[in-house]
Amino acid sequence: MTYRHLLLALSIAGVLTLSACKREPSPDAAIPKDETADQFIERVNHELKAMYPEITAAQWISNTYITDDSKLIAAKSNERFLTQLNSWLEQAKRFEGKDMSPQTARAINLLKLGTSMPPPQDPEKLAELTRIATDMEGMYGAGTYCKGEGDAQDCRQLGELEDVLRNDRDYDDQLDAWRGWHSIAKPMRGEYERFVELVNEGARDMGYADAGELWRSGYDMPPTQIGPETDRLWSQVKPLYDQLHCYARTRLESKYPGEGSVDGLLPAHLMGNMWQQDWSNLWDLLEPYPDAGSLDISGALKKQYEAGLNELLVKQNVMLDTDGRAEVVHAAQLEMAKKMTERAQDFYVSLGMPKLPASYWDNSQFIKPRDRDVVCHASAWDMNMTGDVRTKMCIKPNEEDFTTIYHELGHLYYDLAYNKQPPLFQAGANDGFHEAIGDTIVLAMTPEYLHSIGLVGEQQQGHDALINSQMRMALAKVAFLPFGLMIDRWRWGVFDGSIKPTEYNKAWWQLKAKYQGVAPVEARGEEYFDPGAKYHVPGNTPYTRYFLSHILQFQFYKSLCDAAGYKGPLYECSFYGNKVAGQKFWSMLDKGSSQPWQKTMKELTGSEQIDGSAVLEYFSPLQEWLKQQNEGQSCGWQVPAPQAAAAEGKPGTAS
Repeated sequence: MTYRHLLLALSIAGVLTLSACKREPSPDAAIPKDETADQFIERVNHELKAMYPEITAAQWISNTYITDDSKLIAAKSNERFLTQLNSWLEQAKRFEGKDMSPQTARAINLLKLGTSMPPPQDPEKLAELTRIATDMEGMYGAGTYCKGEGDAQDCRQLGELEDVLRNDRDYDDQLDAWRGWHSIAKPMRGEYERFVELVNEGARDMGYADAGELWRSGYDMPPTQIGPETDRLWSQVKPLYDQLHCYARTRLESKYPGEGSVDGLLPAHLMGNMWQQDWSNLWDLLEPYPDAGSLDISGALKKQYEAGLNELLVKQNVMLDTDGRAEVVHAAQLEMAKKMTERAQDFYVSLGMPKLPASYWDNSQFIKPRDRDVVCHASAWDMNMTGDVRTKMCIKPNEEDFTTIYHELGHLYYDLAYNKQPPLFQAGANDGFHEAIGDTIVLAMTPEYLHSIGLVGEQQQGHDALINSQMRMALAKVAFLPFGLMIDRWRWGVFDGSIKPTEYNKAWWQLKAKYQGVAPVEARGEEYFDPGAKYHVPGNTPYTRYFLSHILQFQFYKSLCDAAGYKGPLYECSFYGNKVAGQKFWSMLDKGSSQPWQKTMKELTGSEQIDGSAVLEYFSPLQEWLKQQNEGQSCGWQVPAPQAAAAEGKPGTAS
C-alpha cells in the first residue's frame, strides 16, 4: 500500500498554485471603495469559486494529456492565478490591524498560506516559475527508461519498473529497474535549483524567511514548533520501526547472502518499492506464518482480473494472436479497476455517506491510457467545489493499488463534506487530516472484512494469524513513518540554504540513512538528482502532511471504534456498516478548515494533541513478537561517518 497521494487535490490550503485561463481586466480594476475586511473575503470567495473550474480543467488536462500544448496551458494557467493571488494578498494589507470577525481574520491568514509555491512579485520571474513547475511535472509523468538499440530497444515507464520491484526477486533485475527510474530525474536538477530560488523569493515577498517557513506556518501554531513536534512523535514510534527494520534486514540477508544489507542499512532496490516507503510487496519474504491463512490480496485480485479477461475474450471470440486482444485486455483492466473502486465506495456508503456522483464514473482516469503519456501518480480532484470530484490513477489488480483507492476516496468524501463551506475554508483541518481520512478506513480493513468481500480466505484464530495480520499492516504503515519525515527535512534544508545545490544528492542519502536506515548499493554522486525520482519533489507537494497523517489515522480510528461501541483489542476493530461512527466522521469532515485543527481534533478524539500512543496500542502484539524474533541480532544501524557528521545539527531533525 502506498500513501503518496493528493498531488493536485487542489484544496485551497494544499495547492493554490493554479489559475484561470481567460484574460481578465487588471485584478485591481474593480476593487470597491470603502470595502470592509468581511466584504473583501466575501468577494475573494466569490471570485475564487467562479474561476475554479477553469483552474482545475487546465491542470487536469496537463496531467492526463502530457503534450507541449497542455503544458503551456497549465503554465499560463498557473501564472495567471498566481498574479491574481498576489493582487489579493496586496489588497489584504489594507486590513492589517483593523477590526474584523474572527472568521474573516482566519480566512485572510489561510489566503496567505494557501500556496505551496509562493509567487514572486516580478511578473517575469512568476512566469518563469510556473513554466519550470509545469516542465518538471511533465518530465516526471513522461519519464521513460530505455536500454538496448534499434528493434531490441526496451523502454519502460514507472508502472512497469514498479512491477519489477513488486514481483521479481532477481537481484540484478531489481537493481536495473531501480537505477532506470532514478535516471529520469537527472534533467530536473538545474530546473529544481532555479525553482528553489524563485519560490524563496516569493516567500520573502510575503514576509517569510524562505518557502520552508511558509510551509511550516500552516498548522495553527508557530512554525518553529513543527520540527520539534514531529520529532516528539517520531521518538514515540521509532522503537517499533527499529524492530521492523531489524526483522526485514535479517530476512533479506537470508534471501540474498552477502547482498541483503549495506553495512547494516537496507538496500534501496530490494524493498519492493521504488522509494522504500512501503514494504508490503515483500510479503512473500516477510510473512511470519505462511500456514496461518492466506493474506495474499494481490493474488486474489489478479485471479479476479484474469477471470474477467477470459470471460471477455470468450464473449468477443478474440484469439490470442489477434490485434483485437489488446483492446479486450484494456477493457478488462478498466472493468476490474472500476470494480475495485466500487468496492471501496461501498465502505463509505456503509457508514451513511452518499454514493459518488455519476460524473465521477464518467470523468475519472482509472487506468493508464494506451495512446498517451499521463501522470500516473494517484490523486484526488475536486473540480468545481460543488460536487464534480474525480480520481486519477493507473490502477492495477494488486493490494497496493486497492488500498490506495480507499485512500483517494477519503479525499473525495472530505471534499464533498466541506463543499458547503466558503471556498477559503474548503480544505482539511490541517493537511495531515486530508491524508488521514482514507487511511483511517484502510485500518478498518481487517482480515475479517477482507474475507467478507472475498479477497482472503477464512482466517484462523490465534497467535499466528494475528501476527500475520499485524505484519501486513505494519509493512505499509510503520515502514512509511521515517520516509514521511525525511523528504521535508531535505526540502527545509534546501529552502533555508543549509543544503547547498552542490550537495543535493549527498544530503538526500544522508537523510535516508539517518531516518529510514536505507542506502543505495553503489555511489550516487551529484551527477544524479535522486530526489526528483519521487513525485512530490518535482510536483512541489509538502510531505510532512503524510507523516502526520500516519499518526492521526490511528487516533481517528480508535475514536471511531469507540463511537461504534467496539470493546475488543483495537487491531481487531472494523466499523464497516456502523452509521453512528460514520456520522461522527462526517461531522468532522464538514468543518473543513473553518476552525483551528486542534478544535476539530478534540471534537472527534477528545484531545487537542496529536499522539502516537494509538499506533503503539494497535501494534503492541507485533512489537513484542518482533523483539522475540530479533533477540540475539545486532539491531539498529550506524550512519556512515561522513553522513553522520553532515546530518547532525539540522534544524528540526531528530537525534
